[in-house]
Amino acid sequence: MNVRHAVPALAAAAVLAGCAGGTQAAPATPGTPDSAPTTPTATAPIAPSPAPSKPSAAATPHGTLLVADFGADTVTFVDPDPGHDRRTLGSVEVGTAPYGLVVDGKGTAWVATAEGVAVVDTATRTRLARIPYETRTGPVTTGEYRGGGMGIALAPDGRHVYVGVNVPGRNGVLEIIDTATRKVTDTVPVGRRPFDVDVSPDGTEVYATGHDSFDVTAVNTSSRRTRRHEVAPYGTEGGLGSWLKPHYAVVRPADGKLLLPFEGERLVVLDPRTGRSTIERMTANTHQHGATLAPDGSLLVVGTGPILSDDKGPSLTIRTPGGSERVVPLDGPHEDVTVSADSRTAYVTEGFTRDGYGNGITVVDLTGRKRPFELVAGARPLGIAIL
Repeated sequence: MNVRHAVPALAAAAVLAGCAGGTQAAPATPGTPDSAPTTPTATAPIAPSPAPSKPSAAATPHGTLLVADFGADTVTFVDPDPGHDRRTLGSVEVGTAPYGLVVDGKGTAWVATAEGVAVVDTATRTRLARIPYETRTGPVTTGEYRGGGMGIALAPDGRHVYVGVNVPGRNGVLEIIDTATRKVTDTVPVGRRPFDVDVSPDGTEVYATGHDSFDVTAVNTSSRRTRRHEVAPYGTEGGLGSWLKPHYAVVRPADGKLLLPFEGERLVVLDPRTGRSTIERMTANTHQHGATLAPDGSLLVVGTGPILSDDKGPSLTIRTPGGSERVVPLDGPHEDVTVSADSRTAYVTEGFTRDGYGNGITVVDLTGRKRPFELVAGARPLGIAIL
């Protein structure tokens, strides 16, 4: 396994559990690792899009993994075959501290960076453009609290991309991009630090998960009207300094409800149309971040590690539609996850955004027949997709 960045012994439990972090433009208050800086960052114009990168010599093979290198300014293409000597197929410069990414049906990747949304042709491994944000987020920086794009999602018809933009010290914004013109067509206020963005199965609504505001903002894609739903199964005590906040959500196709895991203990099932929610029990007992649904309906949730002395270590939870769970231990904090089309393999990124991160991808056999193993990836990979 790759050597991970060390954590001071006295802070190990808290750091290994923390929400996205790393080099920060302004540090959080000691002892409150989930809190964001409250002093607004000075605004500054965003530089124009750079020239497109040169195309790669060979086409990208089907099944290649694409990761967003939060620790660099690139996306990296990773060969998932453990039998191959060369694991990475190259990287493409996209912009500072890329976070989330999504790939459309034409093989175009849309990558949320601190500078704008990068557009990448994944077949030729070429950057086509970088779309600047309409929202001013201050100087371009790196680290957990950097301004710019975080969660990102694609409309079912592929005509729009929705990106949650973090504005340091203030509420976030959902920016809507026309994929044909590659321009921002509208902006909508949402919650604070929009970790994740999801779209309803029919494409009529977009959901931005506000990490630091304990909420989900539902945005009507036609009228742009919004509804805010508080999601706080542990309450909101502690405010910005609380660990017990929403991070990532998934939309259940059967009924359009949102599934939001908390701490390996509680799964909030939110009806975004009414705001009503129920809570189901989870069993991993660890701080949780990335989540996705496998094609077979299983919910996969990434556990980053303990925040209390009796919490358990990093893990991947595999939860069946019926609610039974299997928890696979992982070596060190991880961030996000994607699943193969046959629901047999999960790929979990090691690029946790606080200290303790790695530079690889852990491959988990969801049938339980093989032990997890590591693929070399880019620099602190977060968002991930299968091409």
